[in-house]
Amino acid sequence: MDFRTQSASLDTLAGINADALIVVIAGEALPAKLDKAVADAAKDAIKLGDFELKAGKTLLVQRAPGVKSARLVLAAAGPASPKSAKAAVAAALGLVKARNAAHAAVIYVGFDGLDEALAEQTALAAADAVYTYRHTKPSAPAASALSKLTLLADKAAAKAVKLGLDRGQAIAAGVELAKECGNRPGNYATPTFLAEQAKALAKSHGIKVEILDRKAVEKLGMGSFLAVAQGSDEPLKFIVAKYEGAPKTQAPVVLVGKGLTFDSGGISLKPGAEMDEMKFDMGGAAGVLGTLRAVAELKPKLNLVVLIPSCENMPSGKALKPGDVITSMAGQTIEVLNTDAEGRLILCDALTYAERFKPAVVVDVATLTGACVIALGGVRSGMYASDDALAAALTAAGEQALDPCWRMPLDEEYEEGLKSNFADVANVGSRAGGSITAALFLKRFTSKYRWGHLDIAGTAWKSGAAKGGTGRPVGLLTHFVLSHAK
Repeated sequence: MDFRTQSASLDTLAGINADALIVVIAGEALPAKLDKAVADAAKDAIKLGDFELKAGKTLLVQRAPGVKSARLVLAAAGPASPKSAKAAVAAALGLVKARNAAHAAVIYVGFDGLDEALAEQTALAAADAVYTYRHTKPSAPAASALSKLTLLADKAAAKAVKLGLDRGQAIAAGVELAKECGNRPGNYATPTFLAEQAKALAKSHGIKVEILDRKAVEKLGMGSFLAVAQGSDEPLKFIVAKYEGAPKTQAPVVLVGKGLTFDSGGISLKPGAEMDEMKFDMGGAAGVLGTLRAVAELKPKLNLVVLIPSCENMPSGKALKPGDVITSMAGQTIEVLNTDAEGRLILCDALTYAERFKPAVVVDVATLTGACVIALGGVRSGMYASDDALAAALTAAGEQALDPCWRMPLDEEYEEGLKSNFADVANVGSRAGGSITAALFLKRFTSKYRWGHLDIAGTAWKSGAAKGGTGRPVGLLTHFVLSHAK
């Protein structure tokens, strides 16, 4: 989508030339300086009961008297915040895109100025409004005609608006990549497919990419990763991608994404109901790939390394069995009590591999546990951190991006459930506190650097009528990575 800015004031809106003029109104009253033609249309609608200044209310007026734009869309935001503004403009764009409008102009009324955050969320709302998955669905609706969005602001806000739109557009590109990777079925989105996406980014954005195959992984001693992959005929891939925007002396941020392109549960087979959604089990990989794209488009002065261990978890005569003991790259032995707790088994070797980069910080991202879904639902991602400063940074990034997380505990008492009589550690504990014990399992492999973990099992995709990837946590991760720019 083509995003632009245009200088405009509240009292000149009638002269804006667009297919649709979207006026997002915060508060419970129309401002005195609002353009007379727009204000008259709003007052008439309110008087007739067609529109209210309450959050979530919208109205489309065609050929409003005195308004140059063919369509006038009123959207009530309620409180003046980026979150309410995004919801309001998203609802307004939903009305616009259904009416073959190619160009929408947006202005925010009743807000305390237009800033970077509002501009960023506008771009994200617009990109989300026009996204439609169609790779394996030829019958999907035709692409929306909406291809241009102009954000109206006064001259004083022009610089901030430009920065916000640029960041929003980059994050939107990353979110779209993450959605596309997640939405494709498991017979399309294989480990090889994920590797191809990384290679495509290398070609388009100048990123360095290395793809390690089974032989290379065996040489590294990644016994835990290999054990999960051994039950599938699809070849595993270990993806290493680097964005180098700073001198090599600057320690990189390392993101590790779980890349289970399909998770049957292995020998500990999952129930058949909703097993199709296990194509989304590579949401962590999709998220870090999307973040890599966003960062590469913004070109900040920092170094970023993305690591993706990718394979399938399948039942077969070669598959990992409950009770097996495997040896991780770190040399720790693991008793596999449940083969459906496989994500931590591929991540632990990737976390050990991350040591070689002498990172400033490592954050792993994974659709790791159903327990996290029970704890937090689909609103906030579960977040764990090795120190308070890192937890605060991840929390702040999530709030800035409207992609929130919630810190979970790492009390050592929870580790009791991971004790094993036959290995250094078991791969699962009891059901109680399952997300916490999973995080503590990963923590065992992170002693040489600052470490954070995002459990996105509840936020990486939606079920039901809206089934599909969300692209989370690309926004959170991008803001977090950008905070390290010099």
